[in-house]
Amino acid sequence: MTRRTGRSGTFLSILLASAGLSGALAGSATAQVPTLPAIYPAPASMELGRGHLALGTSVVLVAAPGTEPETVSLIRDILKASGVDTIETARSLPATLRQTYIVIGSGNSAPVREALKRSQTTLDTHAEGYTIASTATDTGALVVLAGQDGDGLFHAAQTFRQLARRPQFPALVIQDHPAMPIRGTIEGFYGAPWTMADRTRHLDFLATFKANTYVYSPKDDPYARDRWREAYPAATLSQLGTLAAAARRNHIDFVYAVSPGPSICFSDPADRKALEAKLDAVRAIGVHSFYVALDDIEYTKWNCEGDKTAFGPSGAEAAGVAQAKLLNAVQADLLRKDPKSRPLIMVPTEYYDAKETPYKAALREHLDPRVVVQWTGTDVVPPAISIPDGKQATKAFGRKTLLWDNYPVNDYAQTTGRLLMAPYARREAGLSAELSGILSNPMNQEAPSRVAVTGLAAFAWNDKDYDADLTWRAAARDLAGGNEKATQALLTFFDTQHMAPTFGSQPWQEQAPKLTAALDRVREALADGDEAARKMALSDLGRRADELAGASDVIRSGTVDSAFAEQAKPWLDALQLWGRALQLTAAGLDAANSGNAAAARYFAEAKKLAAQASAVQSIPGATRFDGPIKIADGVLDRFVADAPSLIGSAR
Repeated sequence: MTRRTGRSGTFLSILLASAGLSGALAGSATAQVPTLPAIYPAPASMELGRGHLALGTSVVLVAAPGTEPETVSLIRDILKASGVDTIETARSLPATLRQTYIVIGSGNSAPVREALKRSQTTLDTHAEGYTIASTATDTGALVVLAGQDGDGLFHAAQTFRQLARRPQFPALVIQDHPAMPIRGTIEGFYGAPWTMADRTRHLDFLATFKANTYVYSPKDDPYARDRWREAYPAATLSQLGTLAAAARRNHIDFVYAVSPGPSICFSDPADRKALEAKLDAVRAIGVHSFYVALDDIEYTKWNCEGDKTAFGPSGAEAAGVAQAKLLNAVQADLLRKDPKSRPLIMVPTEYYDAKETPYKAALREHLDPRVVVQWTGTDVVPPAISIPDGKQATKAFGRKTLLWDNYPVNDYAQTTGRLLMAPYARREAGLSAELSGILSNPMNQEAPSRVAVTGLAAFAWNDKDYDADLTWRAAARDLAGGNEKATQALLTFFDTQHMAPTFGSQPWQEQAPKLTAALDRVREALADGDEAARKMALSDLGRRADELAGASDVIRSGTVDSAFAEQAKPWLDALQLWGRALQLTAAGLDAANSGNAAAARYFAEAKKLAAQASAVQSIPGATRFDGPIKIADGVLDRFVADAPSLIGSAR
């Protein structure tokens, strides 16, 4: 057996396909050497066996008693998508395998125990854990998907989906489980909330990358914040119930959040009852996880005179005591009505650092230890989060915190005109020991948000073997439906949306690093290179310009998720214009290098197109701040403006 020893092996490219015949051991002279497949998120452990196996066109499916019908259906769909035409069924394995058998179920079922024994492996017994083992003989093959629980088996199916994309994959054993118990997104941004269709698509996406949590907390839902005491209209409540059902199908914990902080009277029993009634109404539609948000409120004044009487003059410490009392009552009410309910989650008013304060001390002393506390890191938008940061937060709040990561959210002024699509990075491997989980606060644009959220989900699943750049590429492939040309077009686009601002003056991820490097090479060649170097640099620039100019049409051609193309429309419009401006700039530099007077005309046309590109506006109302679209700003615009002065004959 060959053991994976670190991240480099995990991300070797998946095997090239060969003829999909029976599931027999590949023993011919032309058989490929087994290599570790690329799985996202990276499994905790993956070992290669001998040879390969192919699903072929016919398999026998053995579903252990008690296996969820939805999971059985999912695995059937995966098999059919992989070219399996005939799926027979059986209750157990025969003594001799004469075709490919797929065994699925929990590890305590007889068929799965037998399959694991034949595969000479054991079940991963962590929560949400699973084991996949594939073996082949001269006459047949065996693939077992064993879950420690229903969630684990569902995650195993998502990994199997990746393995089964090609007709041949290696004999192997995967034992896998998440590093963090909570992984997913919190729809917690300001501005236009997602549509129900957006949310449903997002739940499907989260499941693909083994995330398990979605928090419904749009700031602009009036019934969850400004009018939190009022009941939801029946139609809206029904839609939320449908969404919660979609989450359950995807093994996603649907968490409903309410934000009473702007107006609640903490000491008023009527307000506490109103809050409990709000949660009761949502519980009635099938939601069993709840969240009270107390962020973005003032604690320098009370909302009622009763709080002053009950807790003393307003201030940080008094607010911490009042909030803890309310949350403890809500937590007790949840347990009383649903003993199996998940712990209440809260986000504190001081959510943006881990410094010791009277407010945090009051929460630490008075808040029920069962309640989960969220925290955004060392700032509202932190440039990095380290293990010491996590330890400090644990000390400050008296429990492991749930990280609310404000990336890739784009609802603040510094993000105007931007999509944030750099890799999920600068979170330290090993944070899983200090956090209870991570939730991403995504953008108003759901589909473009998946680029960063893919990385967050992969990091939360296995932070120690996480590779930011390779996972970024996997996110592009997923959006592109596996099409290589569309994947490269998306990566070209992502690079122009690489900047990650903070609330300070410096971004925590730079803009367009790949394009910057390419344009810098052109500048260097023009400044210092000989004639051959100049021509090569200008030829490379032309190819780069063609990629930029053509990426939008590729992304819109139908292979890439249609929601992405729709939500990114003005950015794709501007990208195409900037690409054409760079094409004309490249033509102008080439003409100038040859002493051709046409250079001035090319540069003038490039300037006009750059002005048109700079004038493209974001979709009105789609984000909190409308404004001009930014495409590799500070990089592409500067090069187009500087180009006429780079070669003397162009003047």
